[in-house]
Amino acid sequence: MNISVCDSDLKICEDILNLIRAEKIDAEISVFRSKDELLKSKKNFEIYFLDIKGIDGLEVAKILRRREFFLNKPPSILIFVTGYEDYMSAAFDVRAFHYLLKPVDAKKFSEVFNSAIAEIKNFQTQAEKFLLLKVEGMNKKIFLKDILYVESDNKKVLIHTAEKIFTTYGKMDAFEIALGENFFRCHRFYLVNLEKISAYNSNTIQLVGGEKIFLAEKRYSDFVKKFLKYAQGGGAVNIS
Repeated sequence: MNISVCDSDLKICEDILNLIRAEKIDAEISVFRSKDELLKSKKNFEIYFLDIKGIDGLEVAKILRRREFFLNKPPSILIFVTGYEDYMSAAFDVRAFHYLLKPVDAKKFSEVFNSAIAEIKNFQTQAEKFLLLKVEGMNKKIFLKDILYVESDNKKVLIHTAEKIFTTYGKMDAFEIALGENFFRCHRFYLVNLEKISAYNSNTIQLVGGEKIFLAEKRYSDFVKKFLKYAQGGGAVNIS
């Protein structure tokens, strides 16, 4: 695991380093004293500890989120470490995982850090889930993370991915159960992958790549609740 610590205050960097090491996990930790140093790094980090005031961590976070979106990378864990409570609401605008106030309490740090590790493991588990379907007479493994949406077409079911549309047979109710919590029945003909949503309004959902599908008006309220719960639970969000 790769972890980044970025703060203009060397003492804070050393404190965070010691707190991470106290958790005794196998990780490579990189320390940056400025946002320019961090953004020039070619390394992929699973967890970022960012100051807000000293290095303008909000600006860095927005750049990191844009990179993840355009490169189709899984979302990283952003944890802000700052002495300014006023920035808390803004931190969650960039889907920060948590917000720690300086000086950082060791017990609180441990709770947040271990929650972050659990979230990463959960995401990795989700990324490995797949459907095993009969497609064109052959058994085909389709990873859930690759599915944009599932469409009902009479007795056929169309599995839409960014690369291809797979045709199989089945009932949407069965697919709704099999696909699990990261998918939502937005219309009687559609099951959408919440991770692949880039925009929505009261009757339309736009997916990563620009394709649009219907959102039933009577399901809009439930959709918004489900999507917010998904996002607040650490799910990947591609809405910019």
